[in-house]
Amino acid sequence: MQEVYRITRRVAGSNASVLILGETGVGKELIADAIHKLSHRSGGPFVRVNCGALSESLLESELFGHVRGAFTGAVANRTGRFEAAHGGTVFLDEINSTSLTLQVKLLRVLQEKEFERVGDTSTLSTDARIVAASNRDLMNEVREERFREDLYWRLNVVPIEIPPLRHRREDIPALISFFLEHYNEVNDRYVVHMGKGVIEAMQSYHWPGNVRELQNYIERAVVMSETDELSLDNLPRCMVDGSDQADLPQHGSPNDFGTMAQQVVQLGLGQTAGDEVHASIVDRIEKEVIRQVLLECNGVQTKAATRLGINRNTLHKKIKDYGLADSD
Repeated sequence: MQEVYRITRRVAGSNASVLILGETGVGKELIADAIHKLSHRSGGPFVRVNCGALSESLLESELFGHVRGAFTGAVANRTGRFEAAHGGTVFLDEINSTSLTLQVKLLRVLQEKEFERVGDTSTLSTDARIVAASNRDLMNEVREERFREDLYWRLNVVPIEIPPLRHRREDIPALISFFLEHYNEVNDRYVVHMGKGVIEAMQSYHWPGNVRELQNYIERAVVMSETDELSLDNLPRCMVDGSDQADLPQHGSPNDFGTMAQQVVQLGLGQTAGDEVHASIVDRIEKEVIRQVLLECNGVQTKAATRLGINRNTLHKKIKDYGLADSD
């Protein structure tokens, strides 16, 4: 993390594009915010955009704005995020979720600092710095032809990779203290003492949700504690008993997708011997998904690839690898 902080301070004073990489919950937005606040653009706006939360058409309008009548419901002109961020910073979270078509327009903004609102022909310019983040390996996305290589290299001027919490367990005590202080103040509580074994239990846990998961557990402990001590009783079962299972609800409707997925994985783990977990579970599920989507699309690979959200050549290879019927 000291290296992360060093690069953050160093790059903040420039106008270079930054690509922040790391698992979900490690604090990518906090690093983006720090880059903005330490830069000469700190007096300008810091505009956040979650690219994974919107459809392609809505995201395009959100980023570039639109003019009245550009599409159904566009009753007035709207300023886009790039226009609003003039003189400041745009943070594009989950940049890997953008479509190839939208990536072309993002590349133009990066290179030319120009764009058009949706439905307009007038070219606008912006002086906004772009900081992007991804929780996936973007180079692998490039290989799978889901992300443009030219955009990748334009974004990846200065990469910052944030390690997951399980690789920096020595940070856990400081994070606990920080979140305890914060949530004590928010909830008007006074949980300040650490019970026996709490730090050890937290440092032994695998933290699939990273810092965000830790934050969640500390908030829960502050709210539920009946004394001024954070004890093992306030921690989730998965952390105390050393279970590898996440602290997820064990009950749910059999028709709930999350519950069914959890049950499928548990069944697969129970029937898998050795270390071939990925091939035994993930590959088999992927094969079934492709098979059913092909049936739904009457065997037309182009339509199936679009439905699956993958490149047609990638789908063709998977069909051959899985021994599925090749009917296009």
